Amino acid sequence: MASLQDQLRGRVYSTEHGETCPECRAPLAECRCAEAAEEERLASLDGIVRLRRETKGRKGKGVTLVEGVPLKADALKPLAKALKQRCGTGGAIKDGIIEIQGDQRDTLKAELEARGYRVKLAGG
Repeated sequence: MASLQDQLRGRVYSTEHGETCPECRAPLAECRCAEAAEEERLASLDGIVRLRRETKGRKGKGVTLVEGVPLKADALKPLAKALKQRCGTGGAIKDGIIEIQGDQRDTLKAELEARGYRVKLAGG
C-alpha cells in the first residue's frame, strides 16, 4: 500500500481525461481495477458454496448468507433473484455474497444442489 504522502500527491482529476482511478492512476474509462479484483475473488474460491445463518449486527433478525458462488458479479444477480423468488423473501448482494432474509438454509441447499453446485452448511 502506498504511503499517505503518495496517496495525497496523486492526481484525481485531469482536464484531458476527467476523473482518474486512485489505485492505478488511469482514467476511469480505462480502469481495470474492478475486473482484476473480481478475477482475484473468483480465483480464491474452492468450488464449494457455503450457506450460513447470521444475526450479528442485524438487531436479532436472521439472514442466510450464500458465499463462494463461482460466478462473476453480473451473473450473481439473476441467481440471487431466482433464490429470493424460490424462498419468497427479499435479499441483497454485497461484495459477492448473496444475503437472503430469514433462515432459508434448507430451501437454498436444495435449490443450489439442483443447479449443480456443491453446498455445505456452515456456521450456526
